[in-house]
Amino acid sequence: MNLSDITLVVTTRDEADNLPRCLASARGFGEVIVVDSFSGDDTVAVARAAHATVFQRAYRSPADQKNWAVARAHHDWVLVLDADEWVDDALLAEIAALPAGGPPGYWIYRRNQYMGRVIRHCGWNRDRVLRLYDRRRGHYPDARVHEEIVLQGKAGRLRTRLHHRPYRDLEHHLEKIDAYTASGALQAVDRGLRAPWLHMLVHPPFRFFRMYVLQLGVADGYPGLVLCLMASASVFFKYARAWEKRRRP
Repeated sequence: MNLSDITLVVTTRDEADNLPRCLASARGFGEVIVVDSFSGDDTVAVARAAHATVFQRAYRSPADQKNWAVARAHHDWVLVLDADEWVDDALLAEIAALPAGGPPGYWIYRRNQYMGRVIRHCGWNRDRVLRLYDRRRGHYPDARVHEEIVLQGKAGRLRTRLHHRPYRDLEHHLEKIDAYTASGALQAVDRGLRAPWLHMLVHPPFRFFRMYVLQLGVADGYPGLVLCLMASASVFFKYARAWEKRRRP
């Protein structure tokens, strides 16, 4: 598979800090498209300086934004990245070596960083995303959070990992928790969640126990402890907000 036959798609909002690294890492692709949700920083200028094709569009949901962006591609194969992700030479070489006529898409495992450290446990070691695919055979179904491609056919799997630094610092992590739990609560209510108070009591401590003990987050030291506590808090706030929304007249 030639990299020149693949369109790189990135959706952004206020990603001027992350986007240069993302776009600089993705060398050799035939086209780069950035769809921006009217950023208040220099994201658009950064994208244009990297010779990306830039669109600006109001944000409705991550799935809706990605589907719209992918539809603008001139190539059938697309690689969809978030601005806080980047590829390395080994991953580029593996993609370029993929045979024609293979699966309609590929899972890519991520190497996640948190508080300046690569997290090797907490379940993050098994984190994977389906981002390289033939757009004629896949799409994102509507979702407020945790969007994932539905593919026509069985996906393959790449060996090389995609780099990912989802949070700049703890303040940024808290900001994302606020945004994700608000969207997650709406999605849970939309899908008919029952007894959110019970989920609020049961799921947060289990999330911490699973990540920190069963998935060996304790081996990731202080960053692992903080990550597991933040994940547990995120689950608590999602169900607490869902409970609040259900109780409103």
